[in-house]
Amino acid sequence: MPFSTKKQNKKILVTGGAGYIGSHTIIELLNAGYDVVSVDNFCHSDKDTFRRIKKITGVTVKNYDIDLCDNKKTEEVFKKEKNISGIIHFAALKSVGESVKFPKKYYHNNIRSLTSVIVCAQKYKVPSIVFSSSCAVYGNVKKLPVNEKTRLGRPESPYAATKQLGEKILQDFANSQKNIKVISLRYFNPVGAHMSGLLGEKSLGKFDNLVPLIAEVAAGIRDKMTIFGNDYKTRDGTCVRDYVHVSDIARAHVLALRFLEKKNTASYDVYNLGTGNGVTVSELVKAFEKANKVSVAYSIGPRRSGDIPAVYSDSRKAKKFLGWEPKLDLYAMMRSAWKWQKEI
Repeated sequence: MPFSTKKQNKKILVTGGAGYIGSHTIIELLNAGYDVVSVDNFCHSDKDTFRRIKKITGVTVKNYDIDLCDNKKTEEVFKKEKNISGIIHFAALKSVGESVKFPKKYYHNNIRSLTSVIVCAQKYKVPSIVFSSSCAVYGNVKKLPVNEKTRLGRPESPYAATKQLGEKILQDFANSQKNIKVISLRYFNPVGAHMSGLLGEKSLGKFDNLVPLIAEVAAGIRDKMTIFGNDYKTRDGTCVRDYVHVSDIARAHVLALRFLEKKNTASYDVYNLGTGNGVTVSELVKAFEKANKVSVAYSIGPRRSGDIPAVYSDSRKAKKFLGWEPKLDLYAMMRSAWKWQKEI
């Protein structure tokens, strides 16, 4: 897709801009003509990401290497960057497994960074905020698919709890203001990579997301992977998730910003982002093998703490109000992930 030469003269602050979804969203924002400023301290991301963004877009994105938990340093960004018209807040630790092992780390980082940002949003009169939330807020649901009216259950991990609490903080914040508008986007399972193959999700060591792990096994970097549990009450015993291409997720943030820009009064709302199709872990591995004509070695391990058996989305609300629906199918997700793996 060609990049826009028409500037909107609107500056968007992206926190966690070097992260997986944040970096892809920056690309979509630039394509839509926005100016972008990033904040990322690279605690779980790579500085090389901005070189890759420039290679794709031709744009050098300014990044502030600070910890958003530091209120003073956060405010310095808002002082320097005049007239920020919107914030997309990704900056958070996101591993379910790591959060179970280190809950204090997750509560401190994810909640304190959010409150630091919204204090500055209020002080510097930023009118629009889009929050990176998660389907994890629904917990272990009994009825599928889940929609935005589904009652939030008990969070199954500290990570999920920080997303529930983050949504509540933002809802209360928006309700207390006269002109701040907030949308929380509840992602299901973002996977894949930019279709150029130049940007994607990197493995972070011990605590991994599934698709990068599959790709590393296929590439011979790892001997095999583990599927955690094959005795769930699903069609093949493995967990069911709703996988959606990261670029589709990224595009939703631009649509959410545009939606908020049209609103004249304070508001808060939530939207699911998913395909509506439940795919088991075993099916995902097979889809990767079929799409890329490779084999992936795996073994079955015990269930992993914090995982729920099944969740997939009803995302009709996002289609109705934001004009969003996913464009890329499961095989496109798997092909792009493999293309990225061969790039790195």
